[in-house]
Amino acid sequence: MKVIGLTGSIGMGKTTAAALFRRRGVPVYDADRMVHKLSERGGRAVATIDKAFPGVVKDGAVDRKALGGVVFSDAAALKKLESILHPLVAEERQAFLRRQRARRKSVVVLDIPLLFETGNDGLADYIVVVSAPSFLQTARVMKRPGMTREKLAGILSHQMPDFEKRRRADLVIPTGMGKRLALTMIDRLLAGLRERN
Repeated sequence: MKVIGLTGSIGMGKTTAAALFRRRGVPVYDADRMVHKLSERGGRAVATIDKAFPGVVKDGAVDRKALGGVVFSDAAALKKLESILHPLVAEERQAFLRRQRARRKSVVVLDIPLLFETGNDGLADYIVVVSAPSFLQTARVMKRPGMTREKLAGILSHQMPDFEKRRRADLVIPTGMGKRLALTMIDRLLAGLRERN
């Protein structure tokens, strides 16, 4: 089973690329979605986050805005949060990979925004980075509810620069030129990987 690591900085079009892989029948593990699942009502991380950051859990779920207010500009708090979430996300990822191997899938995608930053690039046989010009990235991100330039700068400060991600990639998909090009590149990649299996 070939493992594709899909990554890219905020606003680069990773969600769209992941949807295109799904459209082609490729199972996708979405690390961001898993963090949401772990933090919602009944999620495995809720009690531990509540203990570590009193007051951020409301109605049995982590209030992401309240938690963000605590960890956004506090490196130690962010590190503490990551020490809670990362092991749980890793467990879920391993369970996903086991399920897909049991189903004899030939290719899977690990959609991990901080693939390089967390050292998880070693999990992938092939790394795909989505990229777009910075003006387009900024325009996309600024449309998000509650986003400010300060917030965006803070997020980008925790992410490896786009040029470095592109340098480390096996394939760079430009997402500022329409979905058709991205889908064509994904189709070529999948055909090549399946031939090698």
